[in-house]
Amino acid sequence: MKKIKFNWGTGVVVAMILFMIFILQFVYRASAVDKYNHHLVTEDYYGEEIQYQKEIDKENKGNNLVKNIKIVHNGNGLTIQFPDNLPENLISGSISFKRLSNEKLDFILPISNLENHQIYIDDDKLVEGKWQIKIDWSDGKESYLYKESLFY
Repeated sequence: MKKIKFNWGTGVVVAMILFMIFILQFVYRASAVDKYNHHLVTEDYYGEEIQYQKEIDKENKGNNLVKNIKIVHNGNGLTIQFPDNLPENLISGSISFKRLSNEKLDFILPISNLENHQIYIDDDKLVEGKWQIKIDWSDGKESYLYKESLFY
């Protein structure tokens, strides 16, 4: 039997083959193994994109109002003030409070029974930290969206 001589050329070829095997196993894992799922977050990506564009349009409409929503932190909670130039009884919608660090603290409030164009949220519903507030509301004619990040 003939003995194979191991010189620098053989070493380079062996190193290239080992590197190709190393890379190909990653390609195999990414494309064939279900554990490494690489699909989009949602199946209806384009439909959700259109929905997101509607949200952007509603937010722009709200930003173009003469008076927009104000969120005021007073000692006992939050007061959300709606524009006082709109009829109070026509304002409807929902207020979403999201806590990115703990989804168990998330809650949604309906907009109803405004007093002086305001809604009051008591301190015991809110925990200290960062909140994402999303107010989706309507004045009976147009729909608006207001978003704010708040450190409570």
